[in-house]
Amino acid sequence: MNYESIIPFLALLIVILFLLFSSFLLTVKREKKLPNQLLAAFLIITAIDISVFFYTEFITLPLGFDMLRNSVSAFKNPLLFLYILSIIYTDFKLKWKHLIHLLPWIITILILMPNFFFVDEEAKKLFYENYNSHLEIKFLDYLGDALSLGYLIAEIYYIRRYKKLLLENFTEKSAFKNYVWLKQLAILLFIGQALTWIKNYARLHLSLETTNSLRTIVLIFGIGLICWIFLKAVNSPKLFKGIRVDLKTSKEIKRSKENLEHSSQLIVLEQFMNDEKPFLNPSLTIRKLASAIEMNSRDLSVLINQHLNQHFFDFVNEYRIEEAKSILKNPKKKAFTILEILYEVGFNSKSSFNTAFKKHTGLTPTQFRKKA
Repeated sequence: MNYESIIPFLALLIVILFLLFSSFLLTVKREKKLPNQLLAAFLIITAIDISVFFYTEFITLPLGFDMLRNSVSAFKNPLLFLYILSIIYTDFKLKWKHLIHLLPWIITILILMPNFFFVDEEAKKLFYENYNSHLEIKFLDYLGDALSLGYLIAEIYYIRRYKKLLLENFTEKSAFKNYVWLKQLAILLFIGQALTWIKNYARLHLSLETTNSLRTIVLIFGIGLICWIFLKAVNSPKLFKGIRVDLKTSKEIKRSKENLEHSSQLIVLEQFMNDEKPFLNPSLTIRKLASAIEMNSRDLSVLINQHLNQHFFDFVNEYRIEEAKSILKNPKKKAFTILEILYEVGFNSKSSFNTAFKKHTGLTPTQFRKKA
C-alpha cells in the first residue's frame, strides 16, 4: 500500500475536521465557556502539528518558523489536562500558577537555540537534513514521551478522584454522566498515546514503510476520536456541570483536621434520616443534607465515609431500599407497581433501582415481593 499518498490526505481531513469543530466550540453559546476554549485551543494546536504532512505543498515557511510550528506540540498535553480540570470543576479558572505548563515549550526552545535558532540558514538546513540524529531532538523526543505519560497519569488521577467525590456527595445518576464521559475520553487518549509512542519508536528504529503504516493508523484513530467527541458534544449538551474546586474527599479532609467525637453526630444523622426521610428527594446532595441537620458538609462527609465506611451514594440508597422493602412487604400496598415504588422512595430510573436493590438484598424487587 502506498502510505505516502494516503497520509497527506488523512492529515488534511483531520485538520479540516479539527478546525471546523474548533469554530463550533468557540461560537456556540454556553454559560461555561472555558472548557470549550481550552478544547478548541487543543484541537487547533493539534491541527498545526499534523499539518506537517501536507502544508509544504501549499506554502514554504522559513526554517525558523517551521521549527516554531513543530514546537507548538508541547502545548497539547497541558491544554488537554487543563480542559479535563475545567470539566471536573465547575468554578475552575486559569491562574498565574498555570503558566508552569509553558515550561515544556520554553525548554524546547532553549535546547534548540544554540545549534538551530542562533545559526545561519545553511546550518539550519544541515540540521533539518540530519534531524533525527541530533542529540537535542532525541532528548526532546524522550522528554515529550515522559511528559505525555506524566500528564496521562495526572489525568487518570483526577478522573478517579472525581468519581470518589461524586460517590461521597451525590445520589443522582445524572451527576455521574460527566465521569462516564471523562473515563471514556481517558481510555481513548491512552490508546492514542500508546499508538503515538509505538509510531515514535518506529520512526527512530524501524523502516520508513513501517513508520508510515503506523502514522496512517494514528491518523485514522484521530478521525474517529474527533467524530466521537463531536457526537458527544452535540448529543449530550447538558454534560460538563462539574463540581466545586474546593470539594475534597473524606480522606483528604480527615488528614487536614483532627478527629472529632462522632457518636452524637451519628445519632442525630440516623434519627433525622429515619424521622424526616430526606432520602425520598431524588436530588438529595450531601450539602442539602448537611444544611438540614446544621452540620458542615465536610464533617458530614467524614462521618459517613470514615465512620460508617460508606459512600454518600450507598448511604442514601440503603435508606431508600429499606423504605422500598417496607412497601413491598406491606399487603395494603400490593397494588403499587415496581415503577411507582422506585419513584416513591427517591430513585429516578428503573435500572439504578434494580441495581441498588439487588446489591443490598441479593434479590430483584419482584423476587423480594414474592418471597415476602
